[in-house]
Amino acid sequence: MNSCDLTKWSIFSLLEPKFISNIHMAVVYGNIGNEALIVTKDKMVYAVGSNTSGCLGIGDTQSTLYPKKIKELCGKDIKTFAYGKGPHVLALTEEGKVYSWGQNCHYELGNTFNNQALTPGIITNLCNEFIIDIACGSHHSLALTNDGEVYAWGQNTSGQVGCHDDTTLVQDIPRKLNFTLTGKKVICISCGDSFSVVVTNNGEVYSWGCNDVGQLGIENNNDQFHPCKITSLAKIVIEKVVCGSIHTLALSDEGVLYVWGDNNYGQLGLTTVLLNIWKPTKLEVPEMRRVLDIATSYYNYISIALCEGNRIFMWGQCLGQNVKVPTLTPLKCLYDVFAFYALPAVMHQPLIFHSDEESNLINSLREAFDDPTTSDLIIQVHGNPIHVHKAILKIRCHYFRTMFQEHWAENSQSVICHEQFSYDVYKTFLKYLYTNEIDPFLDPFNALELLDLANAYSENQLKRYCIQIINKGITVTNVIVLYNTSIQYNAKELEEHCFKFALNHMTAVVQTADFAKLDESTVKTFIIKAAQAGVFKT
Repeated sequence: MNSCDLTKWSIFSLLEPKFISNIHMAVVYGNIGNEALIVTKDKMVYAVGSNTSGCLGIGDTQSTLYPKKIKELCGKDIKTFAYGKGPHVLALTEEGKVYSWGQNCHYELGNTFNNQALTPGIITNLCNEFIIDIACGSHHSLALTNDGEVYAWGQNTSGQVGCHDDTTLVQDIPRKLNFTLTGKKVICISCGDSFSVVVTNNGEVYSWGCNDVGQLGIENNNDQFHPCKITSLAKIVIEKVVCGSIHTLALSDEGVLYVWGDNNYGQLGLTTVLLNIWKPTKLEVPEMRRVLDIATSYYNYISIALCEGNRIFMWGQCLGQNVKVPTLTPLKCLYDVFAFYALPAVMHQPLIFHSDEESNLINSLREAFDDPTTSDLIIQVHGNPIHVHKAILKIRCHYFRTMFQEHWAENSQSVICHEQFSYDVYKTFLKYLYTNEIDPFLDPFNALELLDLANAYSENQLKRYCIQIINKGITVTNVIVLYNTSIQYNAKELEEHCFKFALNHMTAVVQTADFAKLDESTVKTFIIKAAQAGVFKT
């Protein structure tokens, strides 16, 4: 994302262009979206805004219109930030350490002192763990370790820190949640106003805390003081959850969206439900098709979905109006919805972007691709011309660097014919060499062919991109074809992902026509692996 996108957030209006060009990460937070944190490319960390209760971390409670350094974080490799309404702020470094500052009246900072911290301090109780993600509710916090374990601390009036003894006492330091997850790990964490939700690596969802409007999805409105499995999602593999103030969104591995909790502002997108709903309900909007990503924020009552074709839908409280039906927007970025329609206009997560100089270079290369006015080589794929530049191909690809040598005939040719791969896939490959990007909505079977090309040309980064795209496009109807093809291409990572998906949807998958077409050896290997995974245990 380009740095010019910062102009959509008024708090950055006074920043100098030279300063903007050096920004690596920025996030807007605060109860009215009037505070921001900035990380520059040289690892300097700045804060700007109203400084409510010292939440800027600059050592005082004075507001600042211009960025001031947070000295305790400068030089550290910041991975992400999380922020609570308290207000309190957490910062996570790439080294897995967590820092906190701001209001601490409910011990939301994770340290034993019960007063606000005007500067960041490391959370010492987490120093022996490697933290990979953080989340904040209004006055409580979560941290996820690289081992898939969860720590919680802060306010506990509704059980939002997940204690087992049904106490409502505040948790002053991070405490590991010891709910039973035999053989499973937590991969996703999220906080609502006074509740918490997590997802495990096998797609199960657990929730705890305040449940007065059904935001836990457990089919009642009783608060929960320890993690409770959402049983109505038992046969659905969830990959991601996000919490609004008092509602929850969950995205399945098949791109299906489930919603539950409060619907006073239309944030569930269910027109037949006036108030709240206590169990996960599929949001069926034909125009949305497959959902690729979801977003909301506990600061507000807006819901957002990025759907197939890079189309963004929004619903809920948008600029003070209740939009009860998911509505297609003209926007192309989730952040833009928060900037233009959410109240307050806070970001759902930090924004990472390129400088104008980097963007200009990328744009120039993008415009040069397939431009007959500047190219010095035509590659004809099944008779269709693609205009390229030898120098760029040599710089970006070892295959072409070897080809364009003096003793190779291709070096002196202005037209090269290619027949091995299809035109669309080969053009996608060449465009990738110019932009380092491929269409994230590429058809999974074209992505498979592109993966074959990446294997042939030893383009390892492109192989990883292809696998990511294919993984996102797996469904019950295509998983066996993709699984079989991944074996043929020796794409082990993709093979394992397809196998795992098939295990999670075993009954439906084995009834497909493609499963019946598998050769005997592949079926035998599949059944043995499934048995070893315990799928046939009774």
